[in-house]
Amino acid sequence: MDFEGIVYRVLPVVKGTSQRGEWIKQEVVFELPGEFNRKLCVGFWGDKAQDAGVLREGDKVSVSINLESREYNGRWFTEARAWKFSRVAAQSQPAAVPDMPPFAEDGVPYANDPADDLPF
Repeated sequence: MDFEGIVYRVLPVVKGTSQRGEWIKQEVVFELPGEFNRKLCVGFWGDKAQDAGVLREGDKVSVSINLESREYNGRWFTEARAWKFSRVAAQSQPAAVPDMPPFAEDGVPYANDPADDLPF
């Protein structure tokens, strides 16, 4: 699964040791723009954890993840693991264009407008 999001928060690095050796994990919370801004916590493991550590709040990033669910003691846990990410180049915002034409010189909108033939 791929998405573009804005870095909301970079969480502290977590390190540990397992039977297979040492591991490192960096979690980053992304805000997904849309009608309802949602947040998604993504885990970066190993070498990707060190790369993700340079992300800063406000960075726009394209991320590729795998979603995985596991059962433990009858409960299910879901994790989003990133396997690739890249910063998205910032684009310049177009100038704001008003939705309505400007007011007339005398301060009355649409005064003397021939198309304005409404009786009120």
